Amino acid sequence: MEQCCSPGQSRYDEAFDARFARQLDRRYRRKGLTGSERRIAERIESEGVEGTSVLEVGGGIGAIQLELLRHGASSTTNLEMSGAYESAARALLDEAGLSSRARRLVGVDLATADLDVSVADHVVLHRVVCCYPDAVALLAASAAHARRTVVFSHPARTWPRRALVGAANLMMRLRGKEYRGYLHRPDAMYDTLRSAGFALDDVIRAGPWRIAAAHRA
Repeated sequence: MEQCCSPGQSRYDEAFDARFARQLDRRYRRKGLTGSERRIAERIESEGVEGTSVLEVGGGIGAIQLELLRHGASSTTNLEMSGAYESAARALLDEAGLSSRARRLVGVDLATADLDVSVADHVVLHRVVCCYPDAVALLAASAAHARRTVVFSHPARTWPRRALVGAANLMMRLRGKEYRGYLHRPDAMYDTLRSAGFALDDVIRAGPWRIAAAHRA
């Protein structure tokens, strides 16, 4: 694990803590990828994963990266704002014999980082833009780091979902927590990728998530 710091890191540390990481680890060990994770991995694989590099923003315990490494990706890099996932992620990589092909950086905000983050063939953001206040800036930075494809997920921007996010944010505020969830406009996010020279291929449903895939035009 390589570590640096970000001004907003504390709010992610308190929201995505060791208990949350253990839950993800147990679930993955029992059942493998979730439905949405599987759809993202399959989308990357359909673009050709053999011998390619993958950059994942907010990959948690690294489940998608493990799948892509097993299917021939040459290397993966994970950028994470919370350090709570590292123990579980390292254990999974060690058990799979894949540690030498994976790099993990903690506390790196790709939208504002001055740290040198290498360009990758594929960039993945799953369950990330809804946790970040400026999705346009984050996706623009992600596109700038992608040679071939960007695949990201976002929740549907419906009134029930807005009410749910609003209630969750109120609870966070009442508990004195800094973390907030966001429902960004899908069109603004898609247009960000188009402005960066990507063509939007499709947007598919995977439970509560919408998974958007784009390739460099």
